[in-house]
Amino acid sequence: MSWEATADLVVVGSGVAGLTAALAAQRAGLRVVVVTKDAPDEGSTRWAQGGIAVVLGDVTGDSVEAHLADTLAAGGGLVDGAAARTILAAGPAAVAALRTEGAVFDGPAARLARTREGGHSALRVVHAGGDATGAEVERALLAATSRAALTVLAGHAATAVLTGQDGAVRGLEVRDGDGRAGRLAAPAVLLATGGVGGLYETTTNPAVATADGWALALHAGAVLADVEFVQFHPTALWTGAATHGRAPLVTEALRGEGAVLRDTAGASVTAGVHPLGDLAPRDVVAAAVTRRITQLGAEHVWLDATGVPDVVARFPTVAASCAAIGVDLARDPVPVRPAAHYSCGGVVTDADGRTGVTGLWAAGEVARTGLHGANRLASNSLLEGLVTGRRAADDVVAALAGPRALDPVEAPAPRPVPVADRAVLQAAMTRGAGIGRDAAGLAAASDAIEAASTTRVPATRAEAEDAALTLAAHALLAAAGSRTETRGCHVRTDHPAVDDHWQRASSTLVLDGDGRLHVGTTDARHGGAA
Repeated sequence: MSWEATADLVVVGSGVAGLTAALAAQRAGLRVVVVTKDAPDEGSTRWAQGGIAVVLGDVTGDSVEAHLADTLAAGGGLVDGAAARTILAAGPAAVAALRTEGAVFDGPAARLARTREGGHSALRVVHAGGDATGAEVERALLAATSRAALTVLAGHAATAVLTGQDGAVRGLEVRDGDGRAGRLAAPAVLLATGGVGGLYETTTNPAVATADGWALALHAGAVLADVEFVQFHPTALWTGAATHGRAPLVTEALRGEGAVLRDTAGASVTAGVHPLGDLAPRDVVAAAVTRRITQLGAEHVWLDATGVPDVVARFPTVAASCAAIGVDLARDPVPVRPAAHYSCGGVVTDADGRTGVTGLWAAGEVARTGLHGANRLASNSLLEGLVTGRRAADDVVAALAGPRALDPVEAPAPRPVPVADRAVLQAAMTRGAGIGRDAAGLAAASDAIEAASTTRVPATRAEAEDAALTLAAHALLAAAGSRTETRGCHVRTDHPAVDDHWQRASSTLVLDGDGRLHVGTTDARHGGAA
């Protein structure tokens, strides 16, 4: 071990949830260290375009109950209504706190501009920089981090949550880019590591989204749930047949402002599919786009935004991405197709981010609070990160109140784990676990990943990421194989109907001491954190 340090709380991740939690905990008097494996702004938050879905009380006819109804409708029967109500109701205070940190949203300060996105029944999505909301959120939080002199350990990857004989958290093991190990002794660890887009060949996520949090949590004894529900954004920019890695997002807010989806023959993609048409929930639109691409043997469909007023000024990020491939957003239709975007499931927590492991919290995309169910409602993600990041910090502060002693713990000897070739894994997951799955495809993906794996102790950051992706892939495939129905963004072509047997049933996964995954089910209202 190269070095050791102590803290009260270690936050893993520097996006909206992690920084919100870290700032709140430090201001409450805790010694906080933020660990992030790349530059602090390299996570998913800055790539979020659309905005923050929130009911601020100044739109006639809208309410938290209406927002909750839309969230429940999108979530396919698996939303935890109580948790969702708690999170959504805390939205106005969370946005106000973010504005206090310096975030600037579009429109007059007294009445922010709003747009509408898929699945929403009202104009309730506030935005910044037109289509650069995530970038503004991250900018404001990083500026606040600098002002607060918050300790940020950049370029360090978390490799293990350390636990004692009683199973409670004792700290975090990390490694720098040269493989040197360090240890942060702490009674509390908060995972805010983001998503799992690295499981697929094409994703809207940045390269750092390699399922690290899922793997850390499983090895620490926590429960995952609903991991089969990976949301594919309907409109990622198609930049060519060999598109791999991060595909630029084409925000749903464009459709909220009037852009329309048409296939390569000029016909509507969503006509007759859903009453909301192009503004149906994302699972519906992504599935419709995928079906049409398959039917026509096309590479993409078109998003026509030429009728949106001042479209380049309103959506400068999208306009710039389009210009990079020779498309004029104001004059040309945009080639789009679905790409892996967001994990609706993850580490089981309550609305305070608390897992079933003493001393371990999770917030943001890595967590499964019950807000998203089988399909996330557009722009609920930044809201969840803001709210649960703050709630988790408050819960940690309360949990650590009073005298406490941190027993020393020795880091366990590194254990060999399966590490798959990333390219093979991504190809297998894209073929077998994308939009439209069946038993044969899921089994083939599992076999391909197993055949491309060797068991070893990861020696580099890349190998640690590959190990996390390998475990996450097997978890997702196991959950997807067990859910023999179609629900939300989990589409089984061999089980195309919703099955009442699965109504309100969440899949769960745990890892035993021998490294074997076990799949179970639990009531979606209770997850498995207890």
